[in-house]
Amino acid sequence: MLKKRTKIIATLGPSSDNPEMLDAMIREGLDLVRLNFSHGAFEEHQQRAERVRELARKNGRQVGVIVDLQGPKIRIGRFLAKKIMLNEGDPFTIDPKWPLKEGTQSCVGTTYTALPVDMKVGDTLLLDDGRIVVEVENIEDTQVHCKVIVGGELSDNKGINRQGGGLSADALTEKDKEDIISAAKLNADYLAVSFPRSPEDIHNARQLLYAAGGKGGIIAKIERAEAMDVLDGIIQASDAVMIARGDLGVEIGDEALPPAQKSIIKKARTLKRAVITATQMMESMIHNQIPTRAEVFDVANAVLDGTDAVMLSGETAVGRYPDKVVGAMSRICFGAEQQRIARTSGHRMNADFVHIDEAVAMATMYAANHLHVKAIASLTESGSTPLWMSRMSSGIPIYALSRNVETRRKVTLYRGVYPISFDVLAKDDSMTTNYRIIDELKRLGAVQDGDLIIITKGDIPGLGGGTNVMKIVQVGVKPVEEKRLEVPNTDEP
Repeated sequence: MLKKRTKIIATLGPSSDNPEMLDAMIREGLDLVRLNFSHGAFEEHQQRAERVRELARKNGRQVGVIVDLQGPKIRIGRFLAKKIMLNEGDPFTIDPKWPLKEGTQSCVGTTYTALPVDMKVGDTLLLDDGRIVVEVENIEDTQVHCKVIVGGELSDNKGINRQGGGLSADALTEKDKEDIISAAKLNADYLAVSFPRSPEDIHNARQLLYAAGGKGGIIAKIERAEAMDVLDGIIQASDAVMIARGDLGVEIGDEALPPAQKSIIKKARTLKRAVITATQMMESMIHNQIPTRAEVFDVANAVLDGTDAVMLSGETAVGRYPDKVVGAMSRICFGAEQQRIARTSGHRMNADFVHIDEAVAMATMYAANHLHVKAIASLTESGSTPLWMSRMSSGIPIYALSRNVETRRKVTLYRGVYPISFDVLAKDDSMTTNYRIIDELKRLGAVQDGDLIIITKGDIPGLGGGTNVMKIVQVGVKPVEEKRLEVPNTDEP
């Protein structure tokens, strides 16, 4: 398996339920799995989470588990004929009071009762991820009368978006609140909140998860236009953000999506949060064994922009070749990471630091990049120090050594960070701990005699937020020898 730095998230589904297939996906470079709670029963998701964790252990890996809440996905109802064909200029009405299973050529119901209140004449509604476009001409009681602007085939239960955003549905539905309890039972490493409009939506989800006994981080899915107006606040309220390019692109327009993606990635890294790029990254591989060139460029550009992870949806949930798509994405990520722009960073060079461990993390990365060390070993309780390190681009692997399985699973999302099970023994002094860390890295084949490495840890083992030591050592050289370190000169003559 290639030692890529960018993490790969795969949505589980029927195509990846076979243990042999899932095992192959892990060996090809899978780092986290997504359980989509829009579909399936709790028992089904529980079996998938247990299966992936068992196979990860057999492979000597950690694979994180993300529970993705359905959120207030606003949909039309069903049609008597299963689907209809709309032509430009046709009248079409959406009515919350219309029977949900009795849609016709001219009218369909919706699960969203507030639609007539949120709409005004002249608004544009986008159905089926923007494939169908209608304009509101009149609102009569609960009936939203529209004219078709862009026609096409429309089938059951397709989504509704208002161009420019503005639908008032709460981010957490009653189903979501029940699913948060299920996520806690699964010991989910991350909970993804769909359609948040404000930081308060993220705080509410966190409170509900903690109240249910969950310990996972919160991912805010950026998919509403209004979320872009309070982006900094949503990012700071979250542990990570996901650029959900489907609904976001529908609401803000496709032409605004590329700069929005770059902006979100940059802001997330600046605000010390992880970031995921998602939606249609390798969609052609649902049916084909190789990606299109456009998909290759899409994944590579996200990597070059600094995304922590790239996510697969239908490609691994219902596609024909889940293992091949993970393998292809791994190779693309690895190739993009070899470019200089992906390995250098001036991140936070002029910033002030609030925490001692954050200052140690930044000092470590500065020293590592200038000394050209082989690896960084961070002894961590919470995973915060490796997260801060990973905000600076470099080609140097960061090994997060932790006794806490929750922390090891959490860092699977961080770019360039690799979890290792490690505990400080009561009898160990600081020097002995260093030797044990070096021995573990040598056992894994990460370093060899003569390599420079940096170790970070705290004076008091087991104390979260206590990292205050940065140690530069040369593998195989005892401190008493005081051997002069020969640092390679990479300056151009």
